[in-house]
Amino acid sequence: MKIILASASPRRRELMRYITEDFEAVSTDCDETLPDGTDPSVASEFLAVLKARVAAEKYPDCIVIGCDTTVILGKEILGKPKDRAQCVADISKLSGKTHQVITGCCIISGGSETSFSEVTDVTFRKLSTNEVEAYAATDEPYDKAGGYGIQGLGSTLISHIEGDFFNVVGLPVGRLFNELKRVL
Repeated sequence: MKIILASASPRRRELMRYITEDFEAVSTDCDETLPDGTDPSVASEFLAVLKARVAAEKYPDCIVIGCDTTVILGKEILGKPKDRAQCVADISKLSGKTHQVITGCCIISGGSETSFSEVTDVTFRKLSTNEVEAYAATDEPYDKAGGYGIQGLGSTLISHIEGDFFNVVGLPVGRLFNELKRVL
């Protein structure tokens, strides 16, 4: 059965290749507005299910995987920074603190649907204003939740992580591989 990865993320596509080379990545066009009162800890899984369902309508005879990653500090979701000022503000908030990166995944196959979330704790070292400004001056932060990329220059901001590194990049490879084995 053909596998569809419902994601436009180049990082997710790259990580999916660790699981299989035999997949097609497609963008989904859906409203990603969370319902009022949605707990940040379930936001990623909610959006992953939404994306998978939209893609499954177009590819009903395939295994469809939807994913979404959120960066959460306390009860606040830090999205992709819209500009340099927001990037500086978000990275400054993360400085010296531990936050959660949650990736929700949903697999739809043959009418059945399963979803899960993977959580990784990421701790930033205490950053100087100059370090924050220098990172915000790069191109790296602007297409990433939380405004940083652990697989790039953002790795210099981090003191340690607890959990799945690939989850922070955007796809919990090991967990998704094991969940897919149940479907295949």
